[in-house]
Amino acid sequence: MRLQVERARGDRGSRGGGRLSSVAVQVLTPEEVPGTGLGATAVTIGGYDGVHLGHRRLLAILREEADVRGVPAAVVTFDRHPATVIRPESAPLLLTDSEQKLELLASCGVDLTVIVRFDTERANESAEDFVDEVLEGALHAKVIVVGEDFHFGHGRKGNVALLRQLGATAGFDVVGVALTTAGGSSGPVAGSPVPVLDGAAGAAPQPSDVVSSTRIRALVAEGDVAEAARLLARPHEVRGVVVHGDGRGGPQLGMPTANVAVPGAMAVPALGIYAGWFRRADGSSHPAAVSVGVRPTFASAGPHPAPLVEAHLIGFEGDLYGEHVGVAFVERLRDERRFDRPADLAEQMWADAAAARQVLEGAGG
Repeated sequence: MRLQVERARGDRGSRGGGRLSSVAVQVLTPEEVPGTGLGATAVTIGGYDGVHLGHRRLLAILREEADVRGVPAAVVTFDRHPATVIRPESAPLLLTDSEQKLELLASCGVDLTVIVRFDTERANESAEDFVDEVLEGALHAKVIVVGEDFHFGHGRKGNVALLRQLGATAGFDVVGVALTTAGGSSGPVAGSPVPVLDGAAGAAPQPSDVVSSTRIRALVAEGDVAEAARLLARPHEVRGVVVHGDGRGGPQLGMPTANVAVPGAMAVPALGIYAGWFRRADGSSHPAAVSVGVRPTFASAGPHPAPLVEAHLIGFEGDLYGEHVGVAFVERLRDERRFDRPADLAEQMWADAAAARQVLEGAGG
């Protein structure tokens, strides 16, 4: 099997569909990794969707363990959510795409991210074989840091106890870390990190106060982007390309909007109007009133179309078509509603822009 070794860096394009960042990629087999001169490592394993507060707490412990031993801190993650292979009919929507995840991991002080292809063969691999091939054979792990109820391998038979048993023979240490809790709706995060394969097939239900990707996905689906941002330590952001819409925003309503084509695998907030930030490929961020909706004022009878993400950039004029952009959701302003006349909708849109500006002036970028 092949491992993909990636390092994130902040190289930003400008126009013509440029990405928000670029990532240098090196594809290696496990046998080739030692040839890079990598040597011993401190390792953690998991999906890391969202790279939320629990993940960040665990990564901080990983960094400490790596520094004590004088080795690089490495994250082993997967090229897709394991559930898309194990139970595709109920695979969760994602909080971060691969590009976002790599950027966030790099921002947490990780030296190396190893992306393992997760396919049927990998899903049927035993925990022992995964340790032998990836953690020992490729990365020469000296310490493995995981959540205390972490499970891996076929049938989820791998756990902290098995890792410690294998480590006693192979010579690596294992640090099992307790769950991180949110400490209430407005309190500080306390405790230690969530399981790194949060949301994987067969994972045990988590208490309502545990910081987990599953909980954050539920908050996003409900439109509670402010609470999601607290648990993520940043606003939830979706990315996509600005595409042509139906042309009503500027000519008919007097308020141009950027229509962002978000991949269907990503978690988009509930229908409604939000205050948010619009991040361009040139690195600039613009305050925005963002609609996630189905345009009920103009919708015809029949099934609702897929929700659209449309952003009005406050105080901005320019051509955005073809740009790869990010839309970060800060606060929900109101529900989506149908208006009897386009003029009434236009009036409300201006009110939404004013409300978004007020929220964002207090929130910062």
